[in-house]
Amino acid sequence: MKKYLTMFLSMVLLSTMLIACSQGAPETSGSSSENGGDEGESASNKYAFVFKNTGNPYGEKMMEGFQEVIEELGGEVILRSPDQPTAEGQIQIIEQLITQKVAAIAVAGNDQDALEPVLKKAMDQGIKVLSVDSAVNANSRLLHVNQANPERIGRVQVEAVSEMIGGVGQIAILSATSQATNQNLWIEWMKKELEKPEYSKIELVKVAYGDDLRDKSVSEAEALLKSYPDLKGIIAPTTVGIAAAGKVLTDKGLQGKVALTGLGLPSEMASYIENDVSPWMYLWNPIDVGKVTGYAANALVEGTITGSIGDKLEAGDQGTLEIVEDGDGTQIMLGDPFKFDKDNIAEWKDVY
Repeated sequence: MKKYLTMFLSMVLLSTMLIACSQGAPETSGSSSENGGDEGESASNKYAFVFKNTGNPYGEKMMEGFQEVIEELGGEVILRSPDQPTAEGQIQIIEQLITQKVAAIAVAGNDQDALEPVLKKAMDQGIKVLSVDSAVNANSRLLHVNQANPERIGRVQVEAVSEMIGGVGQIAILSATSQATNQNLWIEWMKKELEKPEYSKIELVKVAYGDDLRDKSVSEAEALLKSYPDLKGIIAPTTVGIAAAGKVLTDKGLQGKVALTGLGLPSEMASYIENDVSPWMYLWNPIDVGKVTGYAANALVEGTITGSIGDKLEAGDQGTLEIVEDGDGTQIMLGDPFKFDKDNIAEWKDVY
């Protein structure tokens, strides 16, 4: 009897130990799985924004909006820009982001076509790619986020400079890079607007490129004034270029002699509006553009949109935005550019 009791107790003890081990095993396994899940989640929860170049205030504000939305949605943000606004610099960064297995890449392209191989490589690996501000070609992305209607951006700047110079005289355009798709599209619409009969006395003498670099933009603005002493107006559809032109015109005391308009940051253009170098200029809120990009990137990753025509994007305080056709691809468009002048610049210059 004692022998059987001893065997029984041993079996009970062994069963208890086995139960304890079996209960402990999932805990250990769960911990390991949880750590692995965190790593996988981290890899699939990283959202990257690649802007044109470092030191660009407009780009910094756009990335700020992107970061705000992604972090609110629980994602991890990677913000990258090359030192110079080149396709080569962006390609190198995108290669690194592919290695990091990010979930999405939003890029303001320095070249419409040069980024195609690396962006297609990213998409082949399941990364959601979208462009913003300056589009890459339709084969290189699922969607483009357009800060405003390109036609209205181009036409309204010609309307502005014409009013400033009384519809008569030579004008020039100071753009970013010659490959910047957004700038080139706006310039196309400017040229179409200039074909109207009411602009027959306005001559577009040159399109100059400051490459969105301050010093080069200053040099290009000075060269325009030297090459065309009868120049009456400058359109600079780039925040870096318009601020550089504003400085040149101010330093040379050309207020009221050479008019300046374009797209600029209120914080950088306030003094030039107040001193009459630029009677008025335009822009949208780059923070809002960044926010919409963040919502779009997240929606692509979550599968609530695919980038197809007719998809609806819920974009926070920007409301519901519909995806529309964009040449061979698709895009989301924000509203018309906003006019900044002496009447409202004071309330905006400390905002962005």
